[in-house]
Amino acid sequence: MSDANSPQDWNALAERVACHVENYLSGLEAVARGDAGPRTVPLLLLEVSQVILAGAQLGASADVILPDNWEPEVGEDPDLDTVRVGLSERLIAVDEYVEVFDPYKDGEATSYRLSDDLVDVASDLVHGLRHYQQDRPLEALWWWQYSYFNHWGNHAGAALRALHAVIAGARLDVAEGSDVPEEAAAVT
Repeated sequence: MSDANSPQDWNALAERVACHVENYLSGLEAVARGDAGPRTVPLLLLEVSQVILAGAQLGASADVILPDNWEPEVGEDPDLDTVRVGLSERLIAVDEYVEVFDPYKDGEATSYRLSDDLVDVASDLVHGLRHYQQDRPLEALWWWQYSYFNHWGNHAGAALRALHAVIAGARLDVAEGSDVPEEAAAVT
């Protein structure tokens, strides 16, 4: 993308990102309800991969600057605890994992939970979606871009690596004693 985006460029990007966000949110809710059955982890890998594509588009775009340099109020964001609980129940065998938060600054592994990461991403995305649904695409883009760099991009990337490890371990018949739990095969 060019450094100077026209309103049409921003609107087109907002529409693409909103589509990815809506798909991610509906996919996450379906998995949390148990609709994915034995395909839980592969479907989550797909949903996270697609929303990371939206993040990459935001990262490759020029900085979104709000005209008045402030974010209009959108009201309270929805409570996503039922989604978090549903995901933790579906991912019980693989929910906990370790990750290096910043590979250039941190050397320590940090404990994470897939269910928390997936819902943290959803929380940031739904906030921007509410701007978009209130016909404020520039505010939506600003929020999605800012929170991508500041928060959800890291959690989505960590979740993607964990989901990939589960699937790769199960599909490649990882030898006993591996870091991927044996129960992982049950959720792939």
